[in-house]
Amino acid sequence: MRIRHALGVTAAFVLAAAVVGPVNAATTGNTTTTFTVAATGTGLAITVPASAALGTGAPGSTITAHLGSVQVTDSRAVNPAAWTASVTSTDFTNAAVTADTIPATDVNYWSGPTTATAGSGTFTPGQPLSGGQAPLNNTTPLTAMSLTGGAGSNSASWNPTLVVNVPAAAVAGTYSGTVTHSVA
Repeated sequence: MRIRHALGVTAAFVLAAAVVGPVNAATTGNTTTTFTVAATGTGLAITVPASAALGTGAPGSTITAHLGSVQVTDSRAVNPAAWTASVTSTDFTNAAVTADTIPATDVNYWSGPTTATAGSGTFTPGQPLSGGQAPLNNTTPLTAMSLTGGAGSNSASWNPTLVVNVPAAAVAGTYSGTVTHSVA
């Protein structure tokens, strides 16, 4: 009889434990979960045309032509994202008569509107309309394009216009200079 009673007590205890459940059981559970968003590409970069032939004009005339597409790509993935693209130029030297130059200040720059943008923020052209064109300079940069209030990755493209005011005293020949875009 004793064995029977011991089995009955053990069975009752197991049954009671199953009905009550585990002690201090939670009804919710939190898992701390992480992932990483990595910057891609090279950070902040600018791409410009390798060369541009603007055309031909007589002394005292103007030569107006597009430089070619300029693009800023910002893959830093930061917040806030902001940058300013600027432009300078050397003087333009006649290949045949090296003493003959057309100063950079005789060449106006007009960024025009953006041709493409991606990402968030406000993209602002330095000279959105032709009436805002400004002379290039070899010491003081002009703002070509800027971004403010952005977040994450972004890009902007534009096709600036150069307006060469050919001096009346210019000597015939091919003039060459360097237009430099930079971004920071």
